[in-house]
Amino acid sequence: MKFTKMHGLGNDYIYINCFTINVENPSALAVKMSDRHLGIGSDGLVLIMPSKVAAARMRMFNADGSEAEMCGNAIRCVAKYLYEHGLVQEKSFSVETQAGIKAVTLQTAAAAKSEVISVRVDLGEPILESSRIPVLTDAAQAVNLPIDVNGRSYHFTAVSLGNPHCVIFVPEITEVMITQDGPALETHPFFPSKTNVEFTTVTSPSSLQMRVWERGSGETLACGTGACAAVVAAVINGLTSRQVQVNLRGGTLEVEWDQTTNHVWMTGPAVEVFDGDWLLD
Repeated sequence: MKFTKMHGLGNDYIYINCFTINVENPSALAVKMSDRHLGIGSDGLVLIMPSKVAAARMRMFNADGSEAEMCGNAIRCVAKYLYEHGLVQEKSFSVETQAGIKAVTLQTAAAAKSEVISVRVDLGEPILESSRIPVLTDAAQAVNLPIDVNGRSYHFTAVSLGNPHCVIFVPEITEVMITQDGPALETHPFFPSKTNVEFTTVTSPSSLQMRVWERGSGETLACGTGACAAVVAAVINGLTSRQVQVNLRGGTLEVEWDQTTNHVWMTGPAVEVFDGDWLLD
């Protein structure tokens, strides 16, 4: 079975062209392929599939086999794949996800117009209602609410961009937060569908530093929807402007929460690493 390894700021996934290949058990396959010792190694598996309502459909599975609704880094890679492999000819099109249809716009290299160097994604309106994220709280919106894990106290703001995020602003991000409190927060009783966790430091009104513990994958080098959630949370809490650079371990994303449309826009790179063949059982 043919596959392609791609990453967005180091958030790496294995991509399979399901226009030509049928994957029968993607959850089990994601676990096998994602293993960094016995498989290819990745944060998960992404299927690029035909769609009746968009240029293509994206399904993504975390390294533990769980299916996620949306991934900002993965959708940029899907857009790059579709264009560079001739499945679309336009530089602006839409991709169907479990979180709805998302519009993408490609920027190609000046010297080689067939090479996509960055992708701008319209992630739509952020979801702030606690019941829709979901968060188990009496508050209509989970903004700067207290939460305790492992004997430590934080305040969090919950945002969904089609998938749930718990954004925590701290003066400094420590390893303990990532390795111990990240997984504890992911499975906290507040979050019935589990959650992604973003530990975030405000470095200026237009800049954030962030590390993420991703639901189903552990710490990753970047999270596109997480970066967008962090910006939305920062704006709600009066910490930044609406146009922000989010600096992650894998690089930088440009995020804008447009006040007129209420849509969140994310711009960042997408990189194809290699193609290969996976030997099926």
